[in-house]
Amino acid sequence: MVKPRSSKKYQAAASLVDASQFYGPEEAVELAKKTSTAAFDETVELHLRTNADPRHADQQLRGMAVLPHGLGKPVRVLVFTQGELALAAQQAGAEYVGDDDLISQIEGGWADFDVAIATPDMMTRIGKLGRLLGRRGLMPNPRTGTVVQPDKLVDAIEEAKRGRVELRIDRTAIIHSPIGKVSFEEEHLLGNLVAVMDTLNQLKPTGVKGAFIKTGYLTTTMGPSIPLDLASITGLRLD
Repeated sequence: MVKPRSSKKYQAAASLVDASQFYGPEEAVELAKKTSTAAFDETVELHLRTNADPRHADQQLRGMAVLPHGLGKPVRVLVFTQGELALAAQQAGAEYVGDDDLISQIEGGWADFDVAIATPDMMTRIGKLGRLLGRRGLMPNPRTGTVVQPDKLVDAIEEAKRGRVELRIDRTAIIHSPIGKVSFEEEHLLGNLVAVMDTLNQLKPTGVKGAFIKTGYLTTTMGPSIPLDLASITGLRLD
């Protein structure tokens, strides 16, 4: 098989990155913006290789990180709830709120939303949607903070609207997470990067011994990988 050749733009961008060097977070973010050459606003992505073995249940990880500066796109929130909580959800900014009516729409193939949140009393009714929403990563789940108690509903909606990302280890022990757009200010990308890393430190699986994260890279949708100096990220705080 003939390996496809990289474009001249990509080669020029890649020449700015020293693959043998590990970059601090500030320099990596600056470099990611410089190496973005696409005509659209590329996503800045964080990729982390972990020391976990995904075959073991005590080395799995799944959780949510709230990005203080969002993801650079509107987030459409659906909430399964009823009664007075339905009004509270609408006032908090949820685009779609309901119970059986929304369930019927989804069973019919509709899924025009980005995050689904549910109160516990709705779980028995929406359980049948698991086969439809599960494969899209949209099924409410306590582990991802999308099944919430009534007194936490408004907070969950507001967090989802600001922008949050699901963190999980894939079958190759890698975690992939967007941290914003190339158009973001550098300090905003750094703030989101720190938020993801802080959350991962809190979520470290109990079964993983020693260092949890082995290597990390920052990249844009179409750009080259930038090796990260992980030690310089630990403890980094931004106002």
